[in-house]
Amino acid sequence: MARIALDAMGGDFAPQATVAGALLALAELDPSHSIQLVGSTPVVEAQLRSLLEGELASHAVHRDRLSIVEAPEVVEMTDKPTAAVRGKPNSSMAVGLRLQTEGQSDAFVSAGSTGAQMVASTVLLRLHAGVARPAIVTLFPSARNPVAVLDSGANVDCSAEELVTFARLGTTYVECVLGRVNPAVALLSIGEEPEKGNAVTKEAHQLLQSSGLNFIGNVEGRDLPLGGTEHQAVDVVVCDGFVGNIVLKFYEAVAPLMIGTLREVGITKEQLEEGLKHLDYSEVGGAPLLGVKGVSIISHGKSSARAIKNAVKVAAQAVVSGMNDQIGARLAAAAETAA
Repeated sequence: MARIALDAMGGDFAPQATVAGALLALAELDPSHSIQLVGSTPVVEAQLRSLLEGELASHAVHRDRLSIVEAPEVVEMTDKPTAAVRGKPNSSMAVGLRLQTEGQSDAFVSAGSTGAQMVASTVLLRLHAGVARPAIVTLFPSARNPVAVLDSGANVDCSAEELVTFARLGTTYVECVLGRVNPAVALLSIGEEPEKGNAVTKEAHQLLQSSGLNFIGNVEGRDLPLGGTEHQAVDVVVCDGFVGNIVLKFYEAVAPLMIGTLREVGITKEQLEEGLKHLDYSEVGGAPLLGVKGVSIISHGKSSARAIKNAVKVAAQAVVSGMNDQIGARLAAAAETAA
């Protein structure tokens, strides 16, 4: 059973997209799961009533698995992350995360400010021992299986030791959430050779070789769409958040570019969208913030109801798989081995 707190006020299309996404998620989740809509009660109730009396009337059967948790404040995209966390303790983001610390919820999902969610998650949920900073893991579509890339935006500058920690976090995520055994880990660099890259990358390469992880070496940017090198598939790719976020934003622009280009030669929009849907971020829905003692799922600010639905499903899978406990146990084991 997973109790998932959803920031009903977070995102460009909230609360319509968030409340609709919650109803869509409940229709696909096991009946034991429930969702807590966190936000202004009158606003959320009005939106819920509108949807259940209109386009989502058939989802009324799931109403008893929805509850509303009052949170009168909202973190705006323009708010500075630290100031928002300190100055708005009753925001839908802060209240939603506190539900976990109080044992009333198992996961949190938000399409609000990524920076604020990262800060609030770190402060309220706290970090696992051995983690200096949390990392955002994003699934990148590829010609093979989706590749888990981290960090994809939380940390602009990283040390070699932090990159190794990200590799451990990503490995646990891929095993628990995606069900892959002994995931292959690679380091994103400017060449496959160990001596390629900046000083941090070269040091991280050496540390990863002795980490006990299934480290296959460096990969280049061109290997991400292929899901690995010509000879080796990859499951986890590690880089700092500066590089990771640039690659992520490039990926997001690929599908619209291809759709626009191919439509000019007569292929219908429907055909293109079906063929390229694996490049659509809404298919994944949310990116877990790994390293915090809990489950915090970060969704795109422009998330649609479908994207919110899929983010909630990611949260449920993270809870059911015991991902957070696995991360704590593996980090502790790694620290013991190093000692």
